[in-house]
Amino acid sequence: MKSNTFKEKAYGRLLRRLFFQTLALLAIAAILVLFLRSILRGKLADTLVYYIAILLDTDWYRAQDIYFIYIRNNIELIIGLIIVIFFFILFRLSSSLFTRYFDQMVAGVDKLSEEADEKIAMNPELKFMEIKLNEVKDRLKRRAEEAQAAEERKDELVVYLAHDIKTPLTSVIGYLSLLDEAYDMPAEQKAKYVHIALEKSYRLETLINEFFEITRYNLKSMPLYQKEINLCYMMIQVADELYPQLAPHGQDIRISIEENTIIWGDSEKLARVFNNILKNAIAYGDKNSSIDISAEENGNKVVICFENKGGIPKEKLNSIFEKFYRLDSARSSTTGGAGLGLAIAKDIITLHGGTIKAQSDNAHTIFTVELFNKQAEAAQL
Repeated sequence: MKSNTFKEKAYGRLLRRLFFQTLALLAIAAILVLFLRSILRGKLADTLVYYIAILLDTDWYRAQDIYFIYIRNNIELIIGLIIVIFFFILFRLSSSLFTRYFDQMVAGVDKLSEEADEKIAMNPELKFMEIKLNEVKDRLKRRAEEAQAAEERKDELVVYLAHDIKTPLTSVIGYLSLLDEAYDMPAEQKAKYVHIALEKSYRLETLINEFFEITRYNLKSMPLYQKEINLCYMMIQVADELYPQLAPHGQDIRISIEENTIIWGDSEKLARVFNNILKNAIAYGDKNSSIDISAEENGNKVVICFENKGGIPKEKLNSIFEKFYRLDSARSSTTGGAGLGLAIAKDIITLHGGTIKAQSDNAHTIFTVELFNKQAEAAQL
């Protein structure tokens, strides 16, 4: 409301200024015409005859005849020509008043693409436009910086992934070469080498999948196939699928959700969201601890909480939903992903019209997701 009121006042000042400027030009034009007529008629005509006599070096009567023949008899034509000339002059002056504002607007728009931190400045009448353009410039600058930072993180991760792929690939080739060369290798040792090669192959598959994840990251144009989803059953299924990741850490998942709790959304994409949140809790949570999942209805929404032991530093908490951002600065070859999990989760939740946020202290981390529980509410977005 304040912004609209400010713009209305600014528009009013600008229109009043243009009105009075135009009115002043019309008044000047009228005065000039009257002045010309007074010059060419009455007593001032004698002055004009006097100067004609001087310029042509003739007597008064001859100059008077010339005045009547060439000026007085054609006075309407002369005044008409003078009016036309003044019209173009005044039109040029009047249009310059308008074009000056447009020139400032165009110059301000041109400055939007400049990388310099110089602020856009305009006349007081265009203050509202100056403020708006500076806001747009700041917004574009922030987006450019965020895009550049994301691209740098992406390039860094690609380098890390390329390096990490070599490690399991080298191991796979090495152990398979031993198996191929040593025909008489004991069965126990052969089984050990096969098991190691298989583990490295799985790791290699994970890294390759991360490459695909980076290159195909674009959820904005993906359609949603929404329907009613039983949240309790979905969480049980997601938790069961994560058992192989939970077991090595001594972790488990505890679900406290009513069996009749319903959410509205795309089941496949929401399952991916919950899977990514839980994977983050497994990777960065304390070992031998529990991950608690709870949910409660709040009007037309369902609030889902994921809580695990283990904290996230405050300086990193605001960045965890950025793409290609990882909590650990030094990438390990055995843990961690491309830093897209939580960024993808946020995009999917946003597509559903919901929200996702994280809070953490030194001991616990809580992810909170809000989703609609009715089709009609979600359809209003």
